[in-house]
Amino acid sequence: MQVQRPQRLAGLALLLGLLLLITGLSLTVGARSVPWAETWAGMTGRIETIGAAAVAVRMPRTALAILAGGALGLAGAVMQGISRNPLADPGILGVNAGAALFVVVGIAWFDISGAQSFLWLGIAGAGVTAVFVYLIGSAGQGGATPLKLTLAGTATSVAVSAFIIAVVLPRNDIAGSVQSWQVGGIGGASFETLLPALPFALVGFALSLASARVLNALALGEELATGLGQSVALGRVMAAAGAVILCGTATALCGPIGFVGLVVPHLCRMIAGVDYKLVLPLSVLAGASMLGLSDVLGRVIARPNELDVGIVTAFVGAPFFIWTVRNHRMRGL
Repeated sequence: MQVQRPQRLAGLALLLGLLLLITGLSLTVGARSVPWAETWAGMTGRIETIGAAAVAVRMPRTALAILAGGALGLAGAVMQGISRNPLADPGILGVNAGAALFVVVGIAWFDISGAQSFLWLGIAGAGVTAVFVYLIGSAGQGGATPLKLTLAGTATSVAVSAFIIAVVLPRNDIAGSVQSWQVGGIGGASFETLLPALPFALVGFALSLASARVLNALALGEELATGLGQSVALGRVMAAAGAVILCGTATALCGPIGFVGLVVPHLCRMIAGVDYKLVLPLSVLAGASMLGLSDVLGRVIARPNELDVGIVTAFVGAPFFIWTVRNHRMRGL
């Protein structure tokens, strides 16, 4: 799909404006709406009113939504580019479930706690599951086709989710907190848990964004990419490592959140075409916007209570998944 340069610039400006708007809404909208004067006071640390205190609590939550949403959106775009599978998504391919499994097993069997430990466990689980799904999906005649990868990922995700339930059910002491985390929520965010995640996230963002050239070459076919001088194997490993780190980091911080990585890359291709040099950075902006907006909607819909953001993204993503499957134009990347 060819997209003109003015349309790309307009799309970039639209996403930037949307992210700024959603950031403002995330700080001001909730069980208690906060006027601008109190919002500014809360952002600058002058906690003299209840509204300013609410804004101070919402700041790490907003930061987590931007970080995790951008990570999941970028990881989804990279996974779709590596596998040339329009249905690739960290949730559908089972990567998020694998990260969750390692974290849950660490909590239940090894009494592991702490944000730093969860990050390492999440990244390790995401990496092991990604390799496992690729090996299963590439077995047999035809290699790793989009359909085989999707089936392998879905089956792995279901099996891993069942195993997590089997681990958690006999443990009443951790069942409540683990089940709440599994739904996918960002309500308990704090800067103390976010700061240790930043180095991991930066490495993931850097590796993923640097893979744009090889993803563009892979879109032409593996043989042609090799003929153009691209180191396909090395490029795939670098891109996959970036996506795995981003998925593991996001899952460790806020639980397995699905469909962001599926929806966002398709929307960005409508704006920027098929050039991954534009699709990847746009996926960061759009992913952050989608998760931030889902969090705001979860607060508004269920006032004075809240819906976890993972539930809202599922309501948005499931119909989009069906539409993508039925849309023949998106079956090849």
